[in-house]
Amino acid sequence: MTSPTSSPLSKKVKLDSAALERRCIDTVRTLSADMVQAANSGHPGAPMGCAPLAHVLWTSVMDYSPADPSWQNRDRFVLSNGHACALQYAMLHLTGYKGVSMEDLKKFRQVGSVTPGHPENFLTDGVEVSTGPLGQGISNAVGMALAERHLAATFNRPGYDVFDGRTYVICGDGCLQEGVSSEACSLAGHLGLGRLVVLYDDNLITIDGSTDLCFTEDVNKRFEAYGWHVQTVDDVSESTGALAAAVDAAVAETSRPSLIKVRTVIGYGSAKEGSEKTHGAPLGADDVANVKTKFGMDPAQHFQVDGEVTQCYRAAGTRGDAKAAAWKAMLVNYREAHPALAAEYDRRLAHALPTDLDALLPTFAAGEKDAATRKFSQRCLQAVAPTCPELVGGSADLTGSNLTQLGVSADLQKTNYGGRYIRFGVREHAMAAICNGMFAYGMLRPYCATFLNFAGYALGSIRVSALSRFGIIYIMTHDSIGLGEDGPTHQPVEMLESLRSMPNILVLRPGDCNEMHAAYRIALERHETPSVIVCSRQTVKFLGSSPTLAAAGGYVVSSPAAAPAVVLVGSGSETSLCADAAAALASEGVAASVVSMMSTELFLEQSEEYRRGCFPAGVPVVSVEAAAVHGWHRFSHVQVGMEGFGASGPGPELMEKFGFSVANVVEKAKATVAFYEKVGSVPDLMCRPVF
Repeated sequence: MTSPTSSPLSKKVKLDSAALERRCIDTVRTLSADMVQAANSGHPGAPMGCAPLAHVLWTSVMDYSPADPSWQNRDRFVLSNGHACALQYAMLHLTGYKGVSMEDLKKFRQVGSVTPGHPENFLTDGVEVSTGPLGQGISNAVGMALAERHLAATFNRPGYDVFDGRTYVICGDGCLQEGVSSEACSLAGHLGLGRLVVLYDDNLITIDGSTDLCFTEDVNKRFEAYGWHVQTVDDVSESTGALAAAVDAAVAETSRPSLIKVRTVIGYGSAKEGSEKTHGAPLGADDVANVKTKFGMDPAQHFQVDGEVTQCYRAAGTRGDAKAAAWKAMLVNYREAHPALAAEYDRRLAHALPTDLDALLPTFAAGEKDAATRKFSQRCLQAVAPTCPELVGGSADLTGSNLTQLGVSADLQKTNYGGRYIRFGVREHAMAAICNGMFAYGMLRPYCATFLNFAGYALGSIRVSALSRFGIIYIMTHDSIGLGEDGPTHQPVEMLESLRSMPNILVLRPGDCNEMHAAYRIALERHETPSVIVCSRQTVKFLGSSPTLAAAGGYVVSSPAAAPAVVLVGSGSETSLCADAAAALASEGVAASVVSMMSTELFLEQSEEYRRGCFPAGVPVVSVEAAAVHGWHRFSHVQVGMEGFGASGPGPELMEKFGFSVANVVEKAKATVAFYEKVGSVPDLMCRPVF
């Protein structure tokens, strides 16, 4: 339906309820258009089309508290089509969130503002997750709905619904085209997440033009096949009655997640409405004025909000504040009735870990049987799980390989939301996105697992973990060509460097049992940094390490009595190889020290004095890692690593073939020493300016 060419509304006339609703919705539209126009950048079309959806959710559906944005039992809202964020910022301001002022709206997309170009959870009160990469938000919402059901099963008791919130989503065509949303929504249907409600903005437009160009599937049938409750609303341009009724029906359906397909008009009110031209660029000053005139507003005013509109939205926010206050009063009684549960609630809310974490994690001594580091990971996970019930997670259909099942808990299924082990299925990307949503909900520390090579499938979501400051624990096994016969399709080469190059993430590749202890302790302690614990399939030897030494990221495993002629540095399973090579070098009269580099990120946090203790000036360094050599140049003068893809065959034979043998490391070390003796000096890799 096209927009009206005129409107009888006037700010000087007291409005009836229908007219007030219309003025409220039109105000959201013009605020969104003004934000984009002032920034000369952004996406006005989706906010203008979705304004009726936001109005219904914020005024009559969702429970939220502008006075306490972090109220734990609030309904969660996710704007999955994050480019429409002007809509969310407008709603947050109008309903009374103090962290989003009118001045903040005027600073849309400006450096240092709390109204960035896509929602960022760590910047703006009321924004739950960072969205923008399409499909991530709706997948996060699945994790939120899952977290709510698990926490309800854990903490609720008769008469005390500590957790009973819902998760609401607005998403667009792009979100549903992204594969991650298909993975996540399939699992949501399997788990029967009936407190998840998705409003699908079906505006028939993509950036390239009409959705007829590329997206003609029957979305409703697809979601019905997933096991969702599906409804259609044909028009919301001039009335929200049908939408409100559909949302009520979705809320009443508690055994299945709900999708409401809502036909909207992108850029509603603009001269370019219904066109891709309203998607990603300002409307232009003349068109914005034209929109305001059509809506009965003053075209000369910018960021106009009438008093009645403010009153309507602030009243909705106040109602939410009252619900939050009532919930908090209930929680006081809950503390008296269930003190142990209340104490656990408080511990999780404060992100407090057991004080005896080191005592809980296994510590190993010489004589321990050699094993793959994935088995040491299994022992550490099992050791902390009983005392850290916030650890909830699973594997992408590789439980027997990743060794991540919790002995202390049953599976989490729709018949048992209290379970702590999630069967994610072969859905790596959604697995990580769902974990992000679970973390965002609060009071949980999600973990998930797959083969390291298939972190590539999940990389988009892992990046969002790092950006969002979500301390997800990623357990990645089968970390090199050492996995053997599955061949180069499964053998990671570039993945370690890909992950290490990402900001705010810890890549932890333990070389033995005690390093694994350190990896788990560090991962649990770093609440705002995701960790990737990288594990081998092949066995490793005991290095003589300790969790304390390993916590520095890199440390000296062994050093000769005299000054070393060369330093061998390895990570993971190759550290044992370095130790064996150092022993062989010693038998030939070449003194070598060995450094284990479990985490380059942690090592770089140490003082220069400490780092020079590992890599003395004037001593050449040879790095050994069964992965790409990129990234090692800042630490080593010569790299023994992978220059191409691997091959299929037994792991030990592949390691020999690609140069990960004592003989080859010894040869490279001796040649390196000889080279620099001839040159007469060794470049100091740490001698660089630090600004």
